[in-house]
Amino acid sequence: MTHPIAVLVSGSGRHLENFAHLAAEGSLDVEISLALCDRSGVGAIDRARTANLPLTILDGQRELDTEAFGVAAWDAIRASGARTVILAGFLRLLPIAEDYRGRILNIHPSLLPAFGGKGFYGDRVHKAVLARGCNVTGCSVHLVEEEFDTGPILLQRWCAVEPGDTPEDLAQRVFELELEAYPTALRNYLSEQG
Repeated sequence: MTHPIAVLVSGSGRHLENFAHLAAEGSLDVEISLALCDRSGVGAIDRARTANLPLTILDGQRELDTEAFGVAAWDAIRASGARTVILAGFLRLLPIAEDYRGRILNIHPSLLPAFGGKGFYGDRVHKAVLARGCNVTGCSVHLVEEEFDTGPILLQRWCAVEPGDTPEDLAQRVFELELEAYPTALRNYLSEQG
């Protein structure tokens, strides 16, 4: 049975596009019942429209406080029928709704718990990895809790940090890992849920 998911995005929407592609080809048994974007004018909006996904742009001008945004977001998620929520480059703190606790997944571009938490996103993570002199980096898929980048880790993938790497080099290499890791983690999660 196809599992309805809501995908929350703030940026380019590359993960959203990947999930939509995998669902369309039948290699991931999900249906995107909602693409929710919290910013105006970002690539995720175009990608959602191109894929004919149900799209909601919520508080694109960032006028709502965290609590009001959370209420509106959960209302939209519930109305969509989504049973699982996927944070995919979603950069806003989402208060956890009790009826979705344990059903929200996120991906982070580091090997958590390293380089996680408030303020660690995008190139900031990769710059910190390079500044620390790490030999490896990667990505982590985890369940979401109240604080940024906490919660049980479901899956991690790693790659080497090469001499001369730039933050952009690491971002590309890690993102290639993410494109495989996130759908794999979701498949595993859904199979365990029954």
